[in-house]
Amino acid sequence: MNIAHLSDLHFGVHDPEAASLLVADVTAWGPALTVVTGDLTMRARAGEFQLARAFLDRLPGPVLVVTGNHDLPLDHPWRLYRPYHRYRAFISADLDPVVRLPGVTAVGLQSMPRWRWKDGLVRRSQLALVESTFAAAPPDDLRLVALHHPPFGRTLLNGGKLLRAGADLLLAGHTHHPDVRPMNGTTVVVAGTATSRRVRRTPPSWSRITSGDGVTTVTERHFVAGGWRTARLITVPRSRPVEQLSPK
Repeated sequence: MNIAHLSDLHFGVHDPEAASLLVADVTAWGPALTVVTGDLTMRARAGEFQLARAFLDRLPGPVLVVTGNHDLPLDHPWRLYRPYHRYRAFISADLDPVVRLPGVTAVGLQSMPRWRWKDGLVRRSQLALVESTFAAAPPDDLRLVALHHPPFGRTLLNGGKLLRAGADLLLAGHTHHPDVRPMNGTTVVVAGTATSRRVRRTPPSWSRITSGDGVTTVTERHFVAGGWRTARLITVPRSRPVEQLSPK
């Protein structure tokens, strides 16, 4: 199962060359699923969403997309009254999408409430959605959760509960720095910023994820000297906790 993981595109302050060559790099790999974990825009402006929509349309599908904190208006009254209006209009009306493919069941979560400035939240209803979706999945499916905020540090309320919801793989962004770590039987993969000029410690990057034969392999691709190149490869054994393997 090959999965492409992109995050933090930040159209509006993006690198056009990185964005243009990224589509070809992802397409050449041939993922079964492409996941984009939020911050499609810099300031949630209509023109930025149009650029993001055009970019998403060029990625190999199916594509699972969720919102990030930059996809809500920063200081516009719409943040209070219509916070997801432009995201729904240009990207998707479904803020918590579910994708089912042979071998994988994936749930996307909208982790940015309008009343928080930057950090995220997983609601009880979203936890219930993840648990019920995974309970109905074939037993051998890869169970995947995608959201913008990683479940460590202080960036996500209820992140610990989410890690107990049964996911094999959790994909996030937000930090602009790639990271891979096993947490409570879940492999957490944080993608760097794919096309933004707002880099932190690493250049623009995206992650190739291959899961199979009890192992998850993450290959980080960095944009260096005008091209996408492999920078790091990490292998993590898949070890779903016993309570997640037992039928409910």
